[in-house]
Amino acid sequence: MVHNVIRSSGVFLGLDSETAKDLVGTMRSVKLKKGQVLFREGDEGEKFYLIQSGRMKLGRTAADGRENLLALLGAGEMLGELTLFDPGPRTATATAVVPSDLLELSHGAMSEWLDRNPDAAKHLLGALAHRLRRTNEALADLVFSDVPGRVAKALLDLARRFGESSDEGVRVSHGLTQDELAKLVGASRETVNKALSEFASRGWLRLEGRSVVLLDPTRLKRRAR
Repeated sequence: MVHNVIRSSGVFLGLDSETAKDLVGTMRSVKLKKGQVLFREGDEGEKFYLIQSGRMKLGRTAADGRENLLALLGAGEMLGELTLFDPGPRTATATAVVPSDLLELSHGAMSEWLDRNPDAAKHLLGALAHRLRRTNEALADLVFSDVPGRVAKALLDLARRFGESSDEGVRVSHGLTQDELAKLVGASRETVNKALSEFASRGWLRLEGRSVVLLDPTRLKRRAR
């Protein structure tokens, strides 16, 4: 099971069984309860984490106290990856949104593993490039998209990564509060709630606590452009 998570993740996609087994042998299991902090912004860090199951959120706090949610991550995704190449202070706080199981790997252990498996480096570089591309897209959205457009795009992204198809549409159990969803799109809670209410009134989605059912993804895609 652990081997499959590693081999199917964006970080090490396509690793053969023996290479994945070698990697697992260098990793340590970490279990987190809902709301438990894995590491905080500013902490010294030299460990990388791969999510086996659950949800993790990454957030930052501005000098004036405002908080921003950078990402919501799920199974197969990584966090703390910058420390593999540049150990130093954490740039965000990582918190479990739901009970989560992770695999931990130190900078030193990863370096030794890459020495034994140099071809695997391209998988890690590809995952880092993907993360950078997502960051650039998020910055562009803040500049060029209005709040309803950013909300629609965020919901579609969450649906793609965490959604489950049903007869009604796509159910997305993201586990975020409306305040956290607002931080994810870089807007006020009131503005995001207004956009969600508008989408619901048009029949595009249905809100259900910390989940949402996308009833008309096609309309949401048009709004996200």
